[in-house]
Amino acid sequence: MTAATSLSIEAKPGLRVSALLQLPPKARACYVLGHGAGAGMAHAFMADLANALEARQIGTLRYNFPYMESGSKRPDPPALCHATVRAVVEEARKQAPGMTLIAGGKSFGGRMTSQAQAAKPLPEVRGLAFVGFPLHPAKKPSTERAAHLSEVKIPMLFLQGTRDDLADLTLLEPIVQKLGASATMKRIEAADHSFHVLKSSGRNDREVMEELADTIANWIARL
Repeated sequence: MTAATSLSIEAKPGLRVSALLQLPPKARACYVLGHGAGAGMAHAFMADLANALEARQIGTLRYNFPYMESGSKRPDPPALCHATVRAVVEEARKQAPGMTLIAGGKSFGGRMTSQAQAAKPLPEVRGLAFVGFPLHPAKKPSTERAAHLSEVKIPMLFLQGTRDDLADLTLLEPIVQKLGASATMKRIEAADHSFHVLKSSGRNDREVMEELADTIANWIARL
């Protein structure tokens, strides 16, 4: 695997965040990959996904949101998260010129990216990939968090576990269908929000990771 290159990116004047660029020599695309609310860019899931994508010639630019950078557990206000997403996308454009650029991420990172895109298109980003879109808090089914998705005018990929407590698929699937042909949803059987599977499913987490990476790579190839 290619060793990840550490970067420092200015999220806003006077405020910088860490990032990890993992770009294989023959990369055909770069994925700006935001982390979930409770774990930063170096979390094992993020690293495993970056490695699995590298094996498919997909580069990644992982990054921390400012609250994670400072060690806080309280997520930043949306406006700061959106500014961070924009800053990292700009860095990806510099680091991976001419490559197909996609953005999104795990849970919270994906939702902040979609909000940023809905407010104002992210330059050169061809599509958004959500690794577990957090439709609602656990045990509180609702659809308000998806309201902005109709303002996203580029292709979207939703990778969703069938045991995800943060996304009731009976609510999310109709939303994705209503978004039209540009939105695709892939059900990851027996996976929860962290994409863990029970032993009784007959699958393991490594197989799930391979399915996630295959799905993202194939979707990028169709963009």
